[in-house]
Amino acid sequence: MAETRDFLLEIGCEEMPSAPLMNAAQQLGGLVAKGLDAAGLSHGEVRVISTPRRLAALVADVAVATDEVHEVRRGPKAAIAFDESGQPTKAALGFARKLGADAASLVRRVDSDGNEYVFAERNVPSRPAAPILSELGAEVIGGLQWPNYRSQRWGSEHATFVRPIRWICALLGTEVVPVTYADVTSGNTTRGHRVLAPGDHVVSSPADYEATLERAFVLSAERRAEKIRVGIAEVERQRGGAHVDTPKKIFDEVVNLCEWPTVLVGTFDESFLEVPHEIICESMLSNQRYFPIYDAAGELTREFIVVSNADPRVSDTVVSGNERVVRARLDDAKFFYDEDLKRPMEEFVERLGTVTFQERLGTVLQKVERMEGLAAAVARQAGESEAGVAAAARAAHLAKADLVSQAVVEFTNQQGVMGGYYAAAAGEAPEVCDAIREHYRPRFAGDELPSGVCGRCVAVADKLDTVCGIFAIDEPPTGSSDPYAVRRAAIGIIAMLRTMPGTDLRQLVGLSLGAYQAQGLEFDLESVACAVVRFFQGRLVGIARDEGLRPDTIEAVSAVGVIDPTEFMARAHALEDARSQSPELFEDLAVAYARAAHLGDPELGSEVDAALLGPAEKSLFDACEQGRVCVDEALGRDDYAGAVTALAELRAPIDRFFDDVLVMDEDTAVRENRLRLLNRFVSVFAGVADIGALSKKK
Repeated sequence: MAETRDFLLEIGCEEMPSAPLMNAAQQLGGLVAKGLDAAGLSHGEVRVISTPRRLAALVADVAVATDEVHEVRRGPKAAIAFDESGQPTKAALGFARKLGADAASLVRRVDSDGNEYVFAERNVPSRPAAPILSELGAEVIGGLQWPNYRSQRWGSEHATFVRPIRWICALLGTEVVPVTYADVTSGNTTRGHRVLAPGDHVVSSPADYEATLERAFVLSAERRAEKIRVGIAEVERQRGGAHVDTPKKIFDEVVNLCEWPTVLVGTFDESFLEVPHEIICESMLSNQRYFPIYDAAGELTREFIVVSNADPRVSDTVVSGNERVVRARLDDAKFFYDEDLKRPMEEFVERLGTVTFQERLGTVLQKVERMEGLAAAVARQAGESEAGVAAAARAAHLAKADLVSQAVVEFTNQQGVMGGYYAAAAGEAPEVCDAIREHYRPRFAGDELPSGVCGRCVAVADKLDTVCGIFAIDEPPTGSSDPYAVRRAAIGIIAMLRTMPGTDLRQLVGLSLGAYQAQGLEFDLESVACAVVRFFQGRLVGIARDEGLRPDTIEAVSAVGVIDPTEFMARAHALEDARSQSPELFEDLAVAYARAAHLGDPELGSEVDAALLGPAEKSLFDACEQGRVCVDEALGRDDYAGAVTALAELRAPIDRFFDDVLVMDEDTAVRENRLRLLNRFVSVFAGVADIGALSKKK
């Protein structure tokens, strides 16, 4: 068995920002493994260790040398490989080129089948690992990508890295692997924590690397995260059911801001709790990476978590310094909030006229005016009282007001939230305040919907206005490009309308586009409306697939042009359930429908001369009349399962018709009467689904 040793490549540098550090850590293992594989060095697991000052790859069981290779490959027959004069043909040249050999080196030999072939032999001697790893180390360091971050140069060197490199530790077993990048040459030392263990620390072998780091007060990302979580859990335990808010993105960033974390608790002044907790928490989380602490009842407390990278012996000084920092930040937040409360919301609304919504779609104030009418229309369709309609219009009027408030200019993530607070302070109705606060929902797939009907009406109006506006200026999403997030908006609209079954999306699209035209935007209303409807149909199809409905069921329902989400899904599920219960019946019905639709001639109409009907034709005619009545009654009460059941009753009469009747009779009057009967049969299905889409014989 080949001899193996562990390999370590550590790149030490000035402190790296969290985002590029995480990105590079994801790249490093793949780059090292790919380089080893390409060089022919067998190896075991590749593990990446990262801290703000280092990126390291630990590779288990790297072969100390590549395998010696002796390879013999058989090519074409000699008679094909060489012409009569003995010169290599295209076949020989191509075979040699594919193997990286020269045609002159090909040998002729009789193989076991008695035929003479040409053979290529390749001998690759074994190579020691050290020079391969030396070259690989420099390639890996230079191959790391830093998207969205400008790499730096240092000294007089032209090589770059996200931060200046200060040391490289490269070992194969106990041997130093010489790696040079820019002006730094590798050795067998790493560096410890800047304060707790400064200077160089010898790494005796890759197996001892992590222990060496820990002795130098440096932990891997996994160990740092664990230590922080344990510290936070202890803080929560000491406070009897308290909860520390640790958003994943901020938590990951904090992990990458320290090498030896210590969890500390600071406090801020009681008066800051009078400010909305959302901007207090955003200020602490986004600006300072502090974690807010909530009590057992879910109320924000004066305390917050600080994760320190300093000497634990100076923790009191660290806490004091951070408390001074947070006091200044929260002073700003409180000032913005207090100043905003001094101005009426109508003043904010008027100032929206100076804010551009979209260059060709006008200002945010114009958007608000469109939203008011649209939100009221959604509320009426949803069956709200006049008071509910007025509340939706009022909430839409105020929904964007906080965009020009000082608090939202500073804390942009709190748009809507701050508007809800300002509306409450101004004495607006609770449902209006909630609607303002929640009208940006759902922001992403799986996000909560606005909690009340009023909020959903405003949210639908907001999102539908955006969708229709973007289509009106002919900038719909294409491929992976969706700069205005209209796909996400459409999915959100569908999710909300599914909770308001009385709404008519097609009509709302017309109202939204009409509002744009009333404000002077020029476009072809009919063609844009059709484009928006098709866009929503596409989103509905995707949602139906995600819910497990079969593609042909979705196709059958889509064919009738339904875009109201509740109705679309109800029809699709009703058809799917019926098919599951009677698969053979619906397959036969689908085949018959497809045949009838193919034979029928819409230009002939569906008025049938009863005098020309035979028994099978009369049976089908009567079944169609009865079926039409049953389908219309079922659709009138939104009983889609009943409508599908009524269609299933047509299976026996249509089967008998095709068994007993020659449709294309020589008598023109008889033939055309039968075609009209088939048209009549097809028309019964028109309002439910294109059943022909279910046929495997389409």
